Amino acid sequence: MSVASRQLKSLIRREVLRFVRRPYNTFLPPLITNVLYFSVFGVILGSRIGTISNVTYIQFVLPGLVVLGAISNAFENASFSIFHGRWNEYIHEVITSPLSHSYTVAGYVIASALRGFIIGGLIIGVGFLFTSIPFAHPFYLISFGVVTTTLFAGLGVIGGLFAEDFDHLTVMNQFLLRPLVFFGGVFYSLDQLDGLAYTASMLNPMVYMVNGVRYGMLGMSEINPNTSLVVLTAATIVVLFINLLLFKRGFGITD
Repeated sequence: MSVASRQLKSLIRREVLRFVRRPYNTFLPPLITNVLYFSVFGVILGSRIGTISNVTYIQFVLPGLVVLGAISNAFENASFSIFHGRWNEYIHEVITSPLSHSYTVAGYVIASALRGFIIGGLIIGVGFLFTSIPFAHPFYLISFGVVTTTLFAGLGVIGGLFAEDFDHLTVMNQFLLRPLVFFGGVFYSLDQLDGLAYTASMLNPMVYMVNGVRYGMLGMSEINPNTSLVVLTAATIVVLFINLLLFKRGFGITD
């Protein structure tokens, strides 16, 4: 293993240990939150709504809740880690190390995407307690899981570099990401929309994520999964490129 690879491994290990050592803050909240979601939206409302596109309502909302948990945690991990490092000035140890900018970005993004992927898996586990999951297309499920968590880990890096205080991180997660998810076809079918509402939904990137994961889990999607995967992959590449440019400039670190 090369020196650069060992340095990258060390950075990833540090970032992973940072959230693994705090399980009550990292893993317990999304588990409790999703038990409540499944109980209210799946069991109580689901019994009244019935089925959507030949699947039970609880099965229909499950992929969206997986996406919500996964991307929120990927974004939160990267943004908090970057901002906390800036706030306490220990990020300079990483910046001044021999580790290249691309490896630095990779370290933060991989660790944060891993957290999002783990949380998504835990939410699926909670879903098993309430309903059956056929896993119709595992390849697509894993592919969309990797792409979406990587995308939002990259967005979290940008958020962590731009944030001026901890309140900015809360605003980004709670008032930007979550509304996009809730209006991204999590709790309703796009077939129920028309006109401006449908057009606005199609401009929401969450629609493509939710439908992609839904296709992987249930075999149903209102958007071609291949199109969604290509669009999200392209967006991820762009975001990672922006991450690299910001680190090369020292934006938010040396400014």
